[in-house]
Amino acid sequence: MTSRMENKSYLVQMNGNGVHNKSIENGKSLSGNGVNGKDLHHVSVRGALYPSKAKSRRQRWDVRPSEMANNTLNPIRAIVDGMKLTPNPEKPMIALSIGDPTVFGNLPTDGAVLQAMKDAIDSQKYNGYAPSVGYLKSRQAVANFYSRPEAPLEAEDVILTSGCSQAIDLAISVLCNPGDNILVPCPGFSLYKTLAVSMGIDVKLYNLLPEKSWEVDLLQMESLIDERTSCMIVTNPSNPCGSVFSKEHLQKIIKVASRHCLPILADEIYSDMVFPGCSCSSMASLSSDVPILSCGGLAKRWLVPGWRMGWILIHDRNDVFGSKIRQGLVKLSQRILGACSIIQGALDSILNNTPPSFYSKTISFLKTNSEICFNELSTVPGLNPVMPSGAMYLMVGIDMDRFPDFKNDVDFTERLVTEQSVFCLPASAFEYPNYFRIVVTVPEEMMVEACSRIREFCQRHNRAGSTESTDLDH
Repeated sequence: MTSRMENKSYLVQMNGNGVHNKSIENGKSLSGNGVNGKDLHHVSVRGALYPSKAKSRRQRWDVRPSEMANNTLNPIRAIVDGMKLTPNPEKPMIALSIGDPTVFGNLPTDGAVLQAMKDAIDSQKYNGYAPSVGYLKSRQAVANFYSRPEAPLEAEDVILTSGCSQAIDLAISVLCNPGDNILVPCPGFSLYKTLAVSMGIDVKLYNLLPEKSWEVDLLQMESLIDERTSCMIVTNPSNPCGSVFSKEHLQKIIKVASRHCLPILADEIYSDMVFPGCSCSSMASLSSDVPILSCGGLAKRWLVPGWRMGWILIHDRNDVFGSKIRQGLVKLSQRILGACSIIQGALDSILNNTPPSFYSKTISFLKTNSEICFNELSTVPGLNPVMPSGAMYLMVGIDMDRFPDFKNDVDFTERLVTEQSVFCLPASAFEYPNYFRIVVTVPEEMMVEACSRIREFCQRHNRAGSTESTDLDH
């Protein structure tokens, strides 16, 4: 019996109407009128599939990266990787370039946040797969935390993601097709362009105005909109500017979107990082008709960017998105099977048990450092800092005419590293040349030292008379 079975095989004949099996034994058909080898696959009884006819094959190895991979470029990496960064060995390095509040260890998260994570781990309830959009309880916790009477949220309006960057990725992916274009702030977070261009989506840059504390140039923004514009991205508070839009200015932006029936992707990851005396309204709370996907996460307010917990809040004004956009987000979330389950298990406790004093202490520190940096650099001839109102950043303009030793902001910041071991990010990385960005999360004494070194550097290279420069600046 065994040997008979081993000598027996089957042919599977393919036709347009289905599959027909023909049993073959000793080279003869046991049913039917014979075999046409042209349309056959030979299948052994053990289930292995073998073509009856040799197929064409490549003659040499030719494995290439996809178009999506080739089109993926982070402008920050493209610029920084090309810089010659050799610090002065006589001065310890001060990196003011990385938007990570944990780098120097002076801004730890709160003990309540850590305890929530420990409790989630110890419960052993969150070691398996969560739904791709997140646990219902965790989504409800986020909805409760951010719900407002003028912008209510339910659990079904929340999708949990692997960090705010994935939230942005999903939002762009669900709203845009290749050949569409999106409106992106300039200067703005480089990831928007990185994601869009890799998907075949064009990016149109709308200008922020430094002389107006980085408000949007509304006329220029509106002039960019055409029939293929599928989304407007608004970052508030801003990375890299640290600016916070007033309620009135946000309403004007929403009116532009309303006139052109454009949904808004609101990047509000820094919405809770606003200095005292300034308020930050969510875009959803101000919109009566424009649908908004608001992206946020734990990274900045809770000082845990490496935990990779973000979310999309769906504010569907007048049922514009309907069920299809929601279903699209669910489908896209299934590509990586959801955010980290352990952090989801801790989310309710993190949101509700972190003491307000933790937030106020963090914000107070950021404001103090920003004021130190602004006040120090405002008196440096040739530099024009713009005071922020939130987030973790400060932008500084460079009057390049006064620094003929340098070709551009990249050259300026590269030499600043070489001579003073201070690394600031050239704003060309944000497509905004002749500025540089400072991260204000470093320890206070380090901020003071960095500003002193920047002053020394500028005094050495400023080719205009210092008296003349001061008069022109102030």
